[in-house]
Amino acid sequence: MHQRQKPSAPEHRSDPAADGGALSMSHNDSRSLLNLSQLVLSAGQIKPSPALKHSKITYFEVEILDVQSKKQICIVDKVPPASTVLDVKHKFHKACPQWYPSRVGLQLERNGPFLKDSINIQSLAVSSIITLYFTDLGQQVGWTTFFLTEYTGPLLIYLLFYIRLSTIYDQVESRKNFRHPVVHLACFCHCLHYIRHLLETLFVHKFSEGHAPLKNMIKGCAFYWGFTSWIAYYINHPRYTPPSFGHRQVSYAALAFLMCEAGNHFINVALAHQTNSGNKTCFPSPTYNPFTWLFLLVSCPNYTYEAGSWISFTVMTQTLPVGIFAFLMVIQMSLWAQKKHKLYLKRFYPEVRRKAAMIPVIF
Repeated sequence: MHQRQKPSAPEHRSDPAADGGALSMSHNDSRSLLNLSQLVLSAGQIKPSPALKHSKITYFEVEILDVQSKKQICIVDKVPPASTVLDVKHKFHKACPQWYPSRVGLQLERNGPFLKDSINIQSLAVSSIITLYFTDLGQQVGWTTFFLTEYTGPLLIYLLFYIRLSTIYDQVESRKNFRHPVVHLACFCHCLHYIRHLLETLFVHKFSEGHAPLKNMIKGCAFYWGFTSWIAYYINHPRYTPPSFGHRQVSYAALAFLMCEAGNHFINVALAHQTNSGNKTCFPSPTYNPFTWLFLLVSCPNYTYEAGSWISFTVMTQTLPVGIFAFLMVIQMSLWAQKKHKLYLKRFYPEVRRKAAMIPVIF
């Protein structure tokens, strides 16, 4: 038998150097890749270059035209998308220093409403160029200054007539005639009314953005200050005659006046609390406070109580100037109430649709 001869090693064995070299190279590549991965992870996220970051931002150009002549006043360029209308007004003021931001009125359409300062400029954009119309609103004052000036005047003016200055009344006649108690009560109620307004202006009311025209403040001061002078002159006159039904008429009217003042205050507090809490999705609802139950019948009970205060004051003093002032106030309050009622209908239709604006059935 012949032994089977084994094949020689050089013929059938693979090259050790070649195999070992291939394994060594793949192992080194794996270690290099692992080291590179660890380096990237330790270095953190790779930040994009500033040029790439800024290249993605879109700027707007705001073209401002005169609302009357449609002529271009200026172009506010490089407006970021996050800017507001107020930011555009400040940039416009830098280009045209004669117009302060408070007196600049901007409209998207010539006959459209003025844009609020908080509106985002990107929400108005159809393209990269936005066209707005400019209106000079005139000299402006803040709402707090507006109401403080309007309400401080009547408070001081009435007190000047109450002390019966010698330049207003005859001193001999003033000492001779006795003051009826309703004169002192009227002074207390009148001062209480305007002190409440001043305190609510400072601590309760949250005014909307923007300012009020100075000419409107002058008109308001002329109205309130003028009527206060007329009212105070007659009530504090030495020849003033008390109401026809005497103490009973004065007492009931004074009680109604105080109740209307309290109701007006609690309604204003409820409205301010709604604004502060940010809950603007539902109409204010009555609370455990009975003075807020008027919300069940009318949408603007603060105007209802305000009108009730002046009607009660008219009955209490039985004076013609107070009656005329109360009549004008009821008309003005009803106009304001109807305007606000229409806004409530748009926002809170299900809750407000069966309510009156100010006085049930009548308004």
